[in-house]
Amino acid sequence: MNWKAVAAAAAMAGLAVGSVTAADGTQDSRVAQMKQMGGSTGALSAIAKGSKPYDAEAVKAALTTIATTAKAFPEQFKPGSDMNDPGASPKIWENMEDFKARSEKLSADAETALAQLPADAAAVGAAVNTLGANCAGCHKAYRLSK
Repeated sequence: MNWKAVAAAAAMAGLAVGSVTAADGTQDSRVAQMKQMGGSTGALSAIAKGSKPYDAEAVKAALTTIATTAKAFPEQFKPGSDMNDPGASPKIWENMEDFKARSEKLSADAETALAQLPADAAAVGAAVNTLGANCAGCHKAYRLSK
């Protein structure tokens, strides 16, 4: 039995359940989804930097999590849900179409990387650079500094 595949499947199931249970449009659900994407990005970065060995199943799991979560993320910003969220700029609600477009681009770029599945650490690094640029642009536009 391939224990890595089993572990990756279990992790994906846990992430999927976490996405469903955390998708209630609250600040807590937004934070939980950002942590899912951040954890996946961290896993990819560790492979790209060589601190973790290349693992195709881990790469697939991370890219799938990013693609799925980014696609659902804007739905967590319902009108009126900006109250008491110290990290979310009011610009999100003012520019929702742009915010959604940025999230869709992140999801599409993750899906593209998944379809082309990076075959080594260098290719994972290239994917991380693309995804990271998406994240940085959105954070610059829509995240308030702590």
